[in-house]
Amino acid sequence: MPCTAGLKGWWEKRRWSDDRGDTAIQMAIIFPFVLLAAFAVIQGSMWYYARQIALTAAREGATAARSYQASPADGSARAQDMLQRTAGDSLLGYSVSVNSDGQRVRVQVSGTAQSMIPGISGLRITQSASGPVERFTVPGE
Repeated sequence: MPCTAGLKGWWEKRRWSDDRGDTAIQMAIIFPFVLLAAFAVIQGSMWYYARQIALTAAREGATAARSYQASPADGSARAQDMLQRTAGDSLLGYSVSVNSDGQRVRVQVSGTAQSMIPGISGLRITQSASGPVERFTVPGE
């Protein structure tokens, strides 16, 4: 019996000495993937937030442009005002275009989401909203 106990002790000592440093190597292999996943989640969130800002500005502009006796310039001004108040660094290089055919109005907001990596431009965003122009009508005509 003492002979078996001696072998077991030798084997455990050998095993623990062979595993020394494995955790550091495993972390060195896994950690870059964890960082990459974290950056991807943050960049995706920044893109989504910039997209929501552009969509909100397009909706605000469309609401203003389709109002009774409003012009497409009113919609553009409303969308620009909304972007100036809320875009900050989240939506960069934005532009607003308004198209109207007298029946419907369409407001399109474009810009670029901020990038986490310096020197690399963010994702391009284009959002639009449209609706019928409000006008006075006579029943039966």
